[in-house]
Amino acid sequence: MRCRSNSLGALLRIRSEATGAIHSFFKDNGYTHIHTPIITSNDCEGAGEVFQVEPPKEAGEPGENPHFFNVPAFLTVSGQLHLEVMAGAFTKVYAFGPTFRADNSQSRKHLAEFYMVEAELAFVESLQDIMQVMEDLFKRVTDMVLSKCSRDVELFHKHVAPGQEAKLEKMLTNQFITMSYTEAIEVLKQAHEVFTYKPEWGHDLQSEHERYLVKHCGEIPVFIFNYPYDLKPFYMRDNEEDVHHTVAAVDLLVPGVGELCGGSLREDRLDFLQSRLRRLGLEDTYQWYLELRHFGSTPHGGFGMGFERYLRCILGVENIKDVIPFPRFPHSCIL
Repeated sequence: MRCRSNSLGALLRIRSEATGAIHSFFKDNGYTHIHTPIITSNDCEGAGEVFQVEPPKEAGEPGENPHFFNVPAFLTVSGQLHLEVMAGAFTKVYAFGPTFRADNSQSRKHLAEFYMVEAELAFVESLQDIMQVMEDLFKRVTDMVLSKCSRDVELFHKHVAPGQEAKLEKMLTNQFITMSYTEAIEVLKQAHEVFTYKPEWGHDLQSEHERYLVKHCGEIPVFIFNYPYDLKPFYMRDNEEDVHHTVAAVDLLVPGVGELCGGSLREDRLDFLQSRLRRLGLEDTYQWYLELRHFGSTPHGGFGMGFERYLRCILGVENIKDVIPFPRFPHSCIL
């Protein structure tokens, strides 16, 4: 009966319009929509929080491979690596579909199944180009949602999150701010605020740090770029000439949510990529990924945006479980 309530009814109409607006944005900008697989043999982020896929066990022949696909298979955490394959043929590609995390968390920010918007662009050599697409996507889609669903959005801004309308207007009318990770750490160290986690260069930004940085920037979305090399996955481009050892990665932080988008330039240099995978013991697993570079690659990059996080941001909804029709989280998969 939940979908018959005013708030969820309005939410689902907004969600539908936002979905159409996202497809419209990419179509109008020359992107090809790719259906990336839900079942995959790779863990893109390397975090290990994946659901393994296996059919019911049956008695097989002695010596028979125990895996249905001959290798361990998982529900996808990201379509990025598959999009990188396609970007070599279509230049600008995107995917929009379900992704999964086996993260045993009951927090208001986590779901086991959620939707991701991911884009990959070939012939890109600057993080600024990636950031511009993120900003344009956010503003264009939000403008379309406000135009098509004004009454539904008004319900949230009046009755669920009073004051959210003014905050959203500020996000849409101001250019997003950019700040390096190193600058961000300095801002946090100089803050007259007691953090649970002490900000240190080389450590991940925590939720409390993200909230403070957005507040410091006047509640305007802020891009944090050039993260420490050891914090990020293997596919991010090494900033070899940086005094600090960093990678060309960027996160977009927004009011009320924290990280909304994450992206990077991809490592297109075979020797750099091979060296890093070898150190991580992943060279055999990602041999196909190395071959993309070995047989001809281009400078490229991309990003992902959590769709439910986006809805939380524009509507002011606190709990991510309230912006998806059938939330999946630990100990809850009712129907």
